[in-house]
Amino acid sequence: MTAGPVRIAVDAMGGDYAPGEVVAGVVAAVREGGLQVGLVGDPEVVGAELSRHDAGGLPIMVVPSDGVIEEGEQAALALRRKPRASILVATGLVKKGMADGCVTMGSTGAAMAAAAVILGLLEGIDRPALGGPVIGLAPRTAVIDVGTNLDCRPAQLLNFAVLGSVFASLFWDIEVPRVALLSVGGEVGKGNRQVREASELFERTLPNFIGNIEANELPMGKTDVAVADGFVGNIVMKLTEGLGAGIAELVAERLKGRLPDDQVDELAREIYEVNNLVEVHGGGPLLGVRGISVVGHGRGKADAVRRAIGTARRSFEGDLAGTQAAQLQKIREAAPESA
Repeated sequence: MTAGPVRIAVDAMGGDYAPGEVVAGVVAAVREGGLQVGLVGDPEVVGAELSRHDAGGLPIMVVPSDGVIEEGEQAALALRRKPRASILVATGLVKKGMADGCVTMGSTGAAMAAAAVILGLLEGIDRPALGGPVIGLAPRTAVIDVGTNLDCRPAQLLNFAVLGSVFASLFWDIEVPRVALLSVGGEVGKGNRQVREASELFERTLPNFIGNIEANELPMGKTDVAVADGFVGNIVMKLTEGLGAGIAELVAERLKGRLPDDQVDELAREIYEVNNLVEVHGGGPLLGVRGISVVGHGRGKADAVRRAIGTARRSFEGDLAGTQAAQLQKIREAAPESA
């Protein structure tokens, strides 16, 4: 790592509110100090947004790109068709050593593909993984994976456990994070074949494995890392977000006229935010890649962008990629048959 400010490349064109909210978030993050940011995007458009802020003298530069990979585009095809797209240029700056990490609020698939192709994957990793806290009542419980790997072998779930443990140690200062498998029952032998075989592998390999956990136990903080394939993890995350939005709307409707409007709005917003952590807190790092790439929520606004940049900074300063590689190597040595 180099001395001096941490250098972050930010995809200015990615996300529902780009580039306006992205630029605003970058300015706020840089004003906190210790950062240099390259805003990657259409120079004319990004420059116009930057001029709306009193950003003179701030260490922000505009890095030209051409095109955006949108949500819904086939990532592998888009990477070939749009080689100068903003997410590719931002990720490329990390690969070239011109940035210490990159951040996007745009397409998760594009960010994953760019990280895998440009940065490369750690040994033993098939695809990047994405995970972190998704339930506000348990803000120190990371669920991994939350949608990037839908069909997983037990060995992949073991990798998720290692990657999630490194995440929990770095971001929450937990020396030995507790790891659990998300299943339909807490008893040994419960679950489908995938979970049963993974449980046996975890028992042999992970001293911090505490067994299975059911979804209703996630809000209680009974584990630091809850491991699931991306199909299950994404359902948990989306259900939590939907319940938060629905309950917030119901509470606002029922309390209207019974409490002052500002109190109703505050309570509804708190319920929504507690159940939409990814949107509120910015996003999380792609795990299992040889570098720092943080993917934020597409609906995230300026404060979420600022937080996502802070996550990238923390990931770089804590050597997230190097620590993951070291821990994966230990697992391969302890259980070579799972590699």
